[in-house]
Amino acid sequence: MWDREDVVGGHTRDIAGGREITVLTDGMRCAACAWLIDRALQRQPGVLDAGANAVTGRIRIGWDPARTTLSALLAKLAALGYRPFLASGEESERQRRRERNRWLVRIGLAGLGSMQAMMLAEALYLDTANQMSIPTRDFFRWVTFLVSTPVVFYSGWPFISGMWHEWRGRRLGMDTLIASATLLAYAASVIETIRGGPHVWYDAAVMFVFLLLVARMLEQRGRNIASAQVDALARARPTLATREGADGQPEQVPVNALQVGDIVRVAAGEPMPADGTVLDHAAAVDESLLTGESTPVSKAVGDAVFAGSYCRETTARMRISAIGAQTRLSQLTRLVERAQGERPPLARTADRIASWFVAALLLVAAVVYAGWRVYDPSRAFEVLLALLVVSCPCALSLAIPAALATAHGALARMGVLALRPGALDTLARVDHVVFDKTGTLSDGQPAIERVESLTEVSADTALQIAAALEQGSRHPIARAFDPVTSPLIAQQVRSVPGQGVTGMIDGREWRLGRAGFAAGSTDDEAVWLGDGQRGIARFHLRERPRDDAGEALAALRAQGLTIGLCSGDAPQPVQRFADALAIAQPLARQTPEQKLAHARALQLDGHVVAMVGDGLNDAPVLAGADVSLAMADGAALAQRAADLVITGGSLQRIPQAIELARRTRSIIRQNLAWAIGYNLLALPLAAAGMVTPWIAALGMALSSLLVTLNALRLARGVRR
Repeated sequence: MWDREDVVGGHTRDIAGGREITVLTDGMRCAACAWLIDRALQRQPGVLDAGANAVTGRIRIGWDPARTTLSALLAKLAALGYRPFLASGEESERQRRRERNRWLVRIGLAGLGSMQAMMLAEALYLDTANQMSIPTRDFFRWVTFLVSTPVVFYSGWPFISGMWHEWRGRRLGMDTLIASATLLAYAASVIETIRGGPHVWYDAAVMFVFLLLVARMLEQRGRNIASAQVDALARARPTLATREGADGQPEQVPVNALQVGDIVRVAAGEPMPADGTVLDHAAAVDESLLTGESTPVSKAVGDAVFAGSYCRETTARMRISAIGAQTRLSQLTRLVERAQGERPPLARTADRIASWFVAALLLVAAVVYAGWRVYDPSRAFEVLLALLVVSCPCALSLAIPAALATAHGALARMGVLALRPGALDTLARVDHVVFDKTGTLSDGQPAIERVESLTEVSADTALQIAAALEQGSRHPIARAFDPVTSPLIAQQVRSVPGQGVTGMIDGREWRLGRAGFAAGSTDDEAVWLGDGQRGIARFHLRERPRDDAGEALAALRAQGLTIGLCSGDAPQPVQRFADALAIAQPLARQTPEQKLAHARALQLDGHVVAMVGDGLNDAPVLAGADVSLAMADGAALAQRAADLVITGGSLQRIPQAIELARRTRSIIRQNLAWAIGYNLLALPLAAAGMVTPWIAALGMALSSLLVTLNALRLARGVRR
């Protein structure tokens, strides 16, 4: 099945050297599992890249189809105990329900078993004068054995199987500590029950399993919150679509059967099945899932609509322009998945620390056990058990991934996608924000105010030539010429970043852009049409700031940030924008190289620089800034060079993202401080024999719960 294109075609995408897919799995529960999957897949021939995220339960695999098959790689994954599933919304939902039901049954059984075991253990503990008869004591122990066995081997099976997978991968992790402590307590209790020894520890084993299952359940809750945006995007793609046949009659077909050029009907309240353009009449479309904007957008005939947006009020007809993995919905899903799957250096460092900590803890446990065997042999095993349980570094391994996954989910819901590892951490340290003007601070809808013909070529002809040159361009200035209907066709069109465009029309070369580039004349604020030697016409354009630009810049200043403006436009319009938005010392007529040099100069002065842009000429500075944000409706190259993409048109997303990044950094520091402090405190107390095994289980579980709940605070209070 995994090698059939009709099954996985909509879930794979082309990458350099091969293909890439993201799959779900139901067995990945901690950072150790993710590490094991990464190592196992990356060692396979033909694997280009692999990344597993324990918090979201997703695995990204890049492979070369000429060297290996996807089914072979996923068979290796299944052999390790991690069964793969397609990361579709429906399958994800079914898998989540199955996983939740299994965990509820395990927790229910562990809770009942723990209560019964603790009741029986209490009777044994209260016999301080040893007045209970041996047959009665043994009866209580055998009943506790019967109650504890299903708890240890059914409810605790995720930890036992996890230990086995870690051993197969030749690695020590949290499941090794958890399962070994549980099995040691259970096995020693069985032996003591059979031979009539003085102590049993059934209560510690079952309480450990129960408390850890509760902690894992809450971690699952955090995982679901973190991946909610991905799942919402996946579920937004319908299973069936209404396509018009050759005779104009509607027919229900699978979405995978749609082709570019097909005409489909979308009823009010239904999602768009693919990307396309509106036909016949205007339609109101809800794009909140894609952009974060809750207000429906009015779409005129010819306007683009995207898969995942919802038709409102009336039935719409659309012509398909992109399907499957090429739709904007699929692209956004991949961006969110990659954002959640990327692990910054800080998270990888925490994993390495946790791995070494497990090895060191086992060594310390052996030394402590040997010491207690000399000092008080009757308590040696109890102290060893408490030490293994209380110092399990689950909280340390969860501290960073839980916070990052929750933060990425919150960012996606507000309309910001982080594309690079470490983008959030850098964004939290920003102190200087530099904006481009056209399409970023402006509304991206320039209008032609006046056309000035300089030769015998009429103004109408000049407009048609300019419209032909700008046909298909995504630069904001090109939108000023969209209303112009041109019968001309431009060939060999080439964009010159920071200058303009050039192309051939009817065998003659034309240039549109700056005065020096298009007409060889003195620079001014107009857009010129010429042949490179003389000017044919000038276009005076008018732009307006985005509606929320003033509020967004005020919010950034309130956060203590310095605002800059660096634009390729002429000095006059740039200065007008700067005056309207209270930006001091704006820079005009900046080439891509000059923008990058400006960012480098600020960095040399000790500033952490964020660049916000959307144009092709912004790509170098977006890549060169400490952290960069690109507008989603801008050039694709700018988005690829950026660290974050703003999927909506609101600039308010920028101060919101910075606020969330700062909160995330604070939460990570709190989690790390607690996890490290807890282990430093708990380890000596357990080694000194001051902690019983069941209290150790409670402390360890509460420590993991604390960092998870603290991270989930990031999911609340996202202001729009």
